[in-house]
Amino acid sequence: MPKVRTSSLSRRGLLAAGGAVGLGAVLAACGDEKKGSGSGSGSSSEKSGPWTFKDDRGLTAKAKSTPKNIVAFTGVAAALHDYGIEVKGVFGPTKTKDGKADVQAGDLDISKVEILGNVWGEFNVEKYAALGPELLVTAMWEKDALWYVPDESKDKILKLAPSVALWAAQTTIPKAIQRHEDLAASLGADVKAAKITAAKARFEKAAARLRAAAKSKPNIKVMIGSASQDLFYVSLAKTSADTLYFQELGVKFVEPKVNAAGFFEELSWENVDKYDADIIMMDNRSSALQPDALTSKAPAGRRHVALALVRPGQ
Repeated sequence: MPKVRTSSLSRRGLLAAGGAVGLGAVLAACGDEKKGSGSGSGSSSEKSGPWTFKDDRGLTAKAKSTPKNIVAFTGVAAALHDYGIEVKGVFGPTKTKDGKADVQAGDLDISKVEILGNVWGEFNVEKYAALGPELLVTAMWEKDALWYVPDESKDKILKLAPSVALWAAQTTIPKAIQRHEDLAASLGADVKAAKITAAKARFEKAAARLRAAAKSKPNIKVMIGSASQDLFYVSLAKTSADTLYFQELGVKFVEPKVNAAGFFEELSWENVDKYDADIIMMDNRSSALQPDALTSKAPAGRRHVALALVRPGQ
């Protein structure tokens, strides 16, 4: 399972499509002197009778009634929040060291959810059981692998409630939006609410802007990077929902020689200049080093390269 990703499916990556806005602005500005969001919240309504939902594993989750006590991976919880579906607990990066909401938490009020785990491999099964969970929801980067659900405790966790997994890879942002919307609707969300339709309109406008920018600058090449103390990871665009969609819109990406897992290539800092790129689209999660910390690591001959940090939804 890939532990380093360049994007996440959260409220900021789904409805707002800020990555498209930011990348479009940078693409349009390349070579010129001039440099150049929001989300929608619906409301939920009571639904009676049995509940079912077929997830992206092809499995159907079932309950006697619509689940109310929901626990989800932080990014998925943030997406559901925008549809008016609130969760009781979350797992995955939620709170930063200074106590603020992690970027993957989107607009979640993290003071109102039980945090079952904040880092990779951490999931408090006892706290989870105490919540009386009726549904577990998470992302899926590889078939049948539940994102941030530890393998060693997975069996215990899955015995406590039905589970739903939605693709974060092998899909595009529009398709991922639809699947999150399908789930939210099944849980009682009003997906026709004005704020949601307005957010979709902003998404489509951002996509059109990116398509136009890519068309106007066909020779601009973008590299997707994620930085750690020891390595610089270059990701393959087609493996992530957002960057695959950007690629479909016409953005040209560096194609690294990925490792066996197929998601990224690991480069030492001495070899970080292996690929030529006009724009470097960086991972903005708290687990990755940010551009202001990278100046000393880049080879002297490449320190002039501008790091374009694309913050989804901002």
